[in-house]
Amino acid sequence: MMAVACACLLVLVGCAPSRHEHKGAAAAGHDATVRHSFADVEHWAAVFDDPGRAAWQKPAEVVRALALQPGQIVADLGAGTGYFSSDLAAAVGAEGSVFAVDPELNLVAHLRQRAERDKLANVIPVLASADNPRLPAGGVDLILIVDTIHHIDDRLNYLRRLRTRLRPGGRVAVIDWKKEDTPLGPPIAHRLARDQVVAELDAAGFALADEPGFLPYQYFLIFAPR
Repeated sequence: MMAVACACLLVLVGCAPSRHEHKGAAAAGHDATVRHSFADVEHWAAVFDDPGRAAWQKPAEVVRALALQPGQIVADLGAGTGYFSSDLAAAVGAEGSVFAVDPELNLVAHLRQRAERDKLANVIPVLASADNPRLPAGGVDLILIVDTIHHIDDRLNYLRRLRTRLRPGGRVAVIDWKKEDTPLGPPIAHRLARDQVVAELDAAGFALADEPGFLPYQYFLIFAPR
């Protein structure tokens, strides 16, 4: 199982606000570096939820580093199969909510089934649009974007839209693949360099507030609106 998952991860890991067929190597400007279908839920669940992922993704540590508080509202943007759902739901508690956001209808159905199976009443699946996360204006304390930002088309406008979805004091956290050779992850041509992500968030009105360094293959950037 782990060998299969690793092979798939070498091709692609991530769930995206833009779910079309692959268009080639790095795209120009601020468009997605790769587009890919995620309609086959069974396949992607085997990849994203493989038990071996925890060793390098460190989901519990990631959520602890976000310092979430009970009652807060979190959006998991590009939630995919819901890998982070249980940790986020526990962090915000019964009075908080987790918007599990994805533009793939099959994955959103899966997110609902998973929430019901795991009795996560505070997880709310959201069917997003390719250019719109469908989040309430001024309604979110944290937007978490894991292995997804390199899939977003017209990122500057998308990131500016995210800014309007944050409550006062809200933050955006981005985790994505380092643009270097790693044992797992998509081809280097499909990745966004850490400095490019920082520059794009800066252009969208964000400042880098924190950068936890414990993930082996990915950068972890936390931004606050300026």
